[in-house]
Amino acid sequence: MKVSYECGPCFLRQAREALDLSTDDDELKMDVMEEIFKFLSDNFKLGANSNSTGSAMHNLVKQKTGCIDPYRKEKIEGNEIALKYLPDVKKIIDEDDSLENYVKIAIIGNILDFGAFTLDDDIERVIKSSLKKDLTIKDIDEFENSLKTNDKVLYLVDNTGEIVFDKLLLAKIKEYGLDITIAVKSEPILNDACMVDALDAGLDEFGEIVEIGCGTVGYVDSQISDEFREIFNNHKFIISKGMGNYEGLTEIDLSNKEVYFLLCAKCGTISRDIGVNLHDMLLFKK
Repeated sequence: MKVSYECGPCFLRQAREALDLSTDDDELKMDVMEEIFKFLSDNFKLGANSNSTGSAMHNLVKQKTGCIDPYRKEKIEGNEIALKYLPDVKKIIDEDDSLENYVKIAIIGNILDFGAFTLDDDIERVIKSSLKKDLTIKDIDEFENSLKTNDKVLYLVDNTGEIVFDKLLLAKIKEYGLDITIAVKSEPILNDACMVDALDAGLDEFGEIVEIGCGTVGYVDSQISDEFREIFNNHKFIISKGMGNYEGLTEIDLSNKEVYFLLCAKCGTISRDIGVNLHDMLLFKK
């Protein structure tokens, strides 16, 4: 997907956040922010790729500060908090074990920023209220048909914390007899899930975990490894979590694939691109 004017301040917010997590050296922060302004001045323009631009900016922060994983603490805490609430979520799903509810749970994981919650927050209330919301786009019948007619699926995960809720949908998918391949980032970027995060959350219980060969914001087709490209090409059925993967996958030809996007539209650029309202929960085939 291409950048919109709204992406500019979002990039700067992310840069400040990453810098604050990377170093306490204010002089270094100033130097790096100056570099970021120069980079955006040269590269933030009409037609620029949003994921490639964001990835380059975050890699600039990592290179200049020497901190290769600024969000490490937040990622660990995100998984820990989500795992604490997993039994409560399972109780809720036991009351209505429809496929749509499993999809909603996975999308609710995309809504909640577990790193921003504490154990005192009423996350169960947020979960229950979100479950009462209808999916704005719900290609649930087509989704179930794909589950029934394919023998394997590639599942592109998004963030830590969120991946814990993905476990419930992955377990449901296993009931259809599919072989599941779970794709994670090869290098840290934001709070995206890497191999260690997926293993800590127990995703290996449901299928083989593979790395995409890079650490990019969302999916950037030009940067994935040859090994992952072969895996991607060998899967007709793909489940894509989150906005970053949506932004990247919609840049490439998916005409020979069954790709389903599960996400909450959390920014205006994404909402307008899809044609929905801000905060809508979506399951749709592209």
